[in-house]
Amino acid sequence: MPVPSMFSLHSLLLLLISMMLSLVTALSDGGFCSAPSLFDAEKGSKPRYWKVTNPTLSPSHLQDLPGFTRSVYKRDHALITPESHVFSPLPGWTNTLGAYLITPAMGSHFVMYLAKMQGKSRSGLPPLDVERFIFVVQGSVTLTNTSSTSHKIMVDSYAYLPPNFEHSVECDASATLAVFERRYASLDNLITELIVGSTDEQPILETPGEVFELRKLLPPSLPYDFNIHIMDFQPGEFLNVKEVHYNQHGLLLLEGNGIYRLGDSWYPVQSGDVIWMAPFVPQWYAALGKTRSRYLLYKDVNRNPL
Repeated sequence: MPVPSMFSLHSLLLLLISMMLSLVTALSDGGFCSAPSLFDAEKGSKPRYWKVTNPTLSPSHLQDLPGFTRSVYKRDHALITPESHVFSPLPGWTNTLGAYLITPAMGSHFVMYLAKMQGKSRSGLPPLDVERFIFVVQGSVTLTNTSSTSHKIMVDSYAYLPPNFEHSVECDASATLAVFERRYASLDNLITELIVGSTDEQPILETPGEVFELRKLLPPSLPYDFNIHIMDFQPGEFLNVKEVHYNQHGLLLLEGNGIYRLGDSWYPVQSGDVIWMAPFVPQWYAALGKTRSRYLLYKDVNRNPL
């Protein structure tokens, strides 16, 4: 029996590696011509934004890569990915764990955190003169104010709470909230009001020169010193403008995946990732994959930078 040559062994090894890579791709992506799988059917039955609380690269998937994280912190931006989230009891809240993802320690003038509410949980109040915005990522909560008026807030719904507004957010089962807070920049005795709404209720706005779909969750009027945008990109769509501006951003990727440019760095991002953008950092996004990208974006507005 002839002895295989080193060349043929090398060729065989390359063939085996190629077959393994093809198999991994087929299993993870469904392949180019694959029939619908049981996993695809299950994926279609998942609740909206389920990947935010069940990210693909969760800590359990990184056990073979000790010390690995995609998180990055720099002077003018940060990418905080799910394997880096540190949850602890949220001050003032009951039966709730929180992970602070953007804070003034970075250089921001706002706070963004995830609040994981458990059974019989209740929110605390923000500090004096601090306004709050909550967006339900998973589950549902009940918002109650001092007049005993209550609102059921479900996934893809939200509430804006003016500064010093007495309220409570309660949860009987479990829920995950994305929460933004900032000290209100008052102006000419203008005041803001309680707002409760849902993303689907908001109209798609004109974005001249751009292809993405934009919704604004808060009024653009002068009393409000920040807004929250919902931005949708179909696969292959991208920002036309390479933005550089004085506004700060806090971003939570709700669906999909893509590439985000921040400064001179390019980051692959996916559902569950959080980004902080300082003033004047160059920024740009392109959606990849086979499904829509959607992100939630904080932006300060209506105030003179001085």
